[in-house]
Amino acid sequence: MRGGRRPLEAGSASHRRSEERRRWAPRAATALALSAAVPLVATYGAAASVVSLQQGTAPSTTVWLCQPGQPNDPCAFSSASTAVTARGSTSATPAEPASSSAFDCFYVYPTVSTQLKANANLTIKPAEIDAAVAQVSRLSHVCRVWAPMYRQRTAASLEKGFGGDPVADQVAYASLLSGWQDYLAHDNDGRPIIFIGHSQGAAMLIRLLRSQIDSSPTLHKRMVSAIILGGNVQVPKGKTVGGSFTHIPTCASAHVTGCVIAYSSFGTTPPSSSFFGRPGQGVSLQSGQTTSKGEQVACVNPVTFSSAKGSLIPYFLSTTSSVPGVNVTTPWVSFPGLYTAQCESKGGATWLQVASAPTSGDPRPTVTASPGPDWGYHLDDVNLALGNLVNDVAEEEAAYRG
Repeated sequence: MRGGRRPLEAGSASHRRSEERRRWAPRAATALALSAAVPLVATYGAAASVVSLQQGTAPSTTVWLCQPGQPNDPCAFSSASTAVTARGSTSATPAEPASSSAFDCFYVYPTVSTQLKANANLTIKPAEIDAAVAQVSRLSHVCRVWAPMYRQRTAASLEKGFGGDPVADQVAYASLLSGWQDYLAHDNDGRPIIFIGHSQGAAMLIRLLRSQIDSSPTLHKRMVSAIILGGNVQVPKGKTVGGSFTHIPTCASAHVTGCVIAYSSFGTTPPSSSFFGRPGQGVSLQSGQTTSKGEQVACVNPVTFSSAKGSLIPYFLSTTSSVPGVNVTTPWVSFPGLYTAQCESKGGATWLQVASAPTSGDPRPTVTASPGPDWGYHLDDVNLALGNLVNDVAEEEAAYRG
C-alpha cells in the first residue's frame, strides 16, 4: 500500500470509507478500478454535467468531463510536483502552463462507477473527476485534452465477469462512439490526435480504433499514437501488427507515429487466472477478443521501446502517496530512481515487469498487487510511467510534425 499515513483500524467505518476512496470501485471484486481516489469535490464539483453546445448546430448530447476552455476542467489540474529521493531530499517543479498545442488528446477513463444499474448515466461525479486528474491532467501541457462521459459498465455489472454482460458492453461502446463522432464532427478541426485509455477505457478504445481508425487511411494518418494500458491489446505471437488491429502496429520507438503503446504492469508473472497480460481472457473479453491460441498481449516498454530495461518516471498525487517524514506541499510527488521496467513473456503471459529498488532507509512508499495477484499493478499502470508517457507524447508530436 502506498502512503505513510497511520493505518486505520480494520473494519472500522473510517477504514471502510478510506478503502472505498482508495480503490474507487470497491464493491466489485472483478470490476476494474483505479488507484487512490482524491477528495476534489470542493474544487471540481461545480463542473458537473457540462454540456457541449456547438454554434450553428443542434445542441450536442455529449457531456464533456474535459474540454479545452471549460471552467474547472479537471484535465487542466496543476502539474506542480515534488521529487523525493531515496534519502528523503526534495526538489520542487512549478506547474507548467496549459497547452495551446496543435494536438488533441482523446481520453477514455477506466471503470469508476459504483451506480447500481449495469451502465452508468452521464452525470459527472467525483470518481470521473478524480480519474481525469490522476491519469491525464499532466498531459494537458502537451495536448488539448478532450474526454467525453460515456455509459460505462458499472462495478455492479462487472461482478458478472468481463464477458458476462455483452449488452452492457455494447451500450458503453455505443455511448463512447457517439461522443467520438460528435467530437470529430464539431471540435477536432483536422488536428492530429493521441488516444489515451486505461482498463475499461482501454477496452472501449480498442473497439473504437478497430471500427473507426484501423480501416480509415484518412483517420489513421491523423492518429499520432494510442496509449492503451491495462486493456489487453493482442497481436500474433512475435508480431507487431494483427490481432486487435489489422493496420495499427505497436510502437517501435517514440519517433514512430500511427502506433500503439500498450502494456499491463506486474511485479511477478501474471497468474493463469489473471485479468491482464493473457490473451482471450479477462479484460480482453470487454473488447470482444476471445482468441488465445497463436496470440499474445502486446507489451511496449514506454521507456526503451525494446526488450531492454529502463527507469520509470512515476507521478502520484501527493494526497495518496505521502512519504513519512517528508513534507510535500505540491499536488504531485515523484520518486526518481525507484522503479525500473522491462517487457517479459513467460507461460503464455506478456507483461511489463516493474521492479522497485529502494535502498536502506528509503522512506518512499512502493506499489503492491492490489486488490490481488490477478490484478498485478493494474491500479497504477498509468502513474508508474506517467512522466515517461508525457515525454513519449511530446516526442511523437515532434516526429509527427517532422
